[in-house]
Amino acid sequence: MEKKDKIIGFILLAVLLAGGPFVLETSALYFRLVIGLALGYTLSRSYTGFAGSVNRAYNTGSTKLMRTLMFMFVITAIINVAFLLFAKDLTAYDLSINPINLGLLLGGILFGFGMSFSSCCASGVLTDLVTDLPRAGITLIFFCFGVFIGFPIQSTQSWITDSWFTSETGAKFAKGVYFPDWFKWDGLDGYLGATILTVILAAIVIFLSFRYEQSRRKKNTYTGVLSERMQDVQEPMDVENFELASETTYNRVFVKPWTLQQGAFIITIIFALLMGVTKSGWGASTPYGFWFGKVLTVFGVSADSLADFTHKSADVYGGPLLSNGVTVQNFAIFLGTLVFILTSGLFMKTMRAIPKLKAKDASLYALGGLCMGFGTRLSNGCNVGALYTPIAHFSLSGWVFLITLVAGGILGNKFAKRING
Repeated sequence: MEKKDKIIGFILLAVLLAGGPFVLETSALYFRLVIGLALGYTLSRSYTGFAGSVNRAYNTGSTKLMRTLMFMFVITAIINVAFLLFAKDLTAYDLSINPINLGLLLGGILFGFGMSFSSCCASGVLTDLVTDLPRAGITLIFFCFGVFIGFPIQSTQSWITDSWFTSETGAKFAKGVYFPDWFKWDGLDGYLGATILTVILAAIVIFLSFRYEQSRRKKNTYTGVLSERMQDVQEPMDVENFELASETTYNRVFVKPWTLQQGAFIITIIFALLMGVTKSGWGASTPYGFWFGKVLTVFGVSADSLADFTHKSADVYGGPLLSNGVTVQNFAIFLGTLVFILTSGLFMKTMRAIPKLKAKDASLYALGGLCMGFGTRLSNGCNVGALYTPIAHFSLSGWVFLITLVAGGILGNKFAKRING
């Protein structure tokens, strides 16, 4: 059975890559397909998810994922300097310099609160649709609903659109603070100082993470994460007995989990490709609201009435689903995960491991999805749109979101622990 699954996985990948140009209207959309497949494959094979940075730390004491994400944020920001330093016009890039306001604080808390229930985020729910459909499916439905009902608030409320603090370049985008504006005197138009500040902030998070993990170990409440222990197992290559067409070689190339560091490095490369080709970073959550609206059109709700309610273009509800680049990328993240699960021979094992859905759990997943979806509209993004991308774009808002995200995650985990006894 595993052999059949592996064959199906490679056939699926071939069909997607060969058939994509015939289904998608532009090369830009096909690029999004390839990027999404790479993201889904990498996230699943490296067992990386942004939600885990808080949930793993709280539930197991392990901060390895949080520390790895800080490393990824820093190297991504450094690579982005190559794009931004000599850009003649920064407005040619869609930089996520988000406003700093009440919406960002509340949105971060809500998002962290919600992801503690659903054990995923906006991108993680797409990979989890393959590995745990009941949990991820309920989460996604209510996530879409939360984004949809949050659209009109996001577009009209000054406590979401205006910023308490701004800078010269930040004012040209979403009125936020752009770190290079603080260091224009550094000889590199502010990017040297901005990079150093980003490294310092990441180092502080890493230091605090180490101290927290040390505390958990001393209290004997550290349990660790099974996937992290699997990733840390290093099997030396048996060069003397190497055979290309062997199970050992196949397992090393297609099955063996990538380490968190390997996953971070690959995601950084993917982010750099996005910056170079699309002139923007990684986003995921906004199309979820569009999907909910398109479902409503099936029941007779007009695209124009949806546009009036959400303050979005009627085209996103009445036009082709696959005309939106981020939608294509999101679908491809799901498919990239499926490709990994199949080609690694883990499909049946994964299906058998899916727990039975209980009513109480379903209600918590629904609450988690709703909180995360609505929270993204208050904070103008999710873990990739309000955290990773802004930090990589030298925006102060990303670091503020991180603080509130952790706070919300702690509150959510405490609440979930009390409910579950």
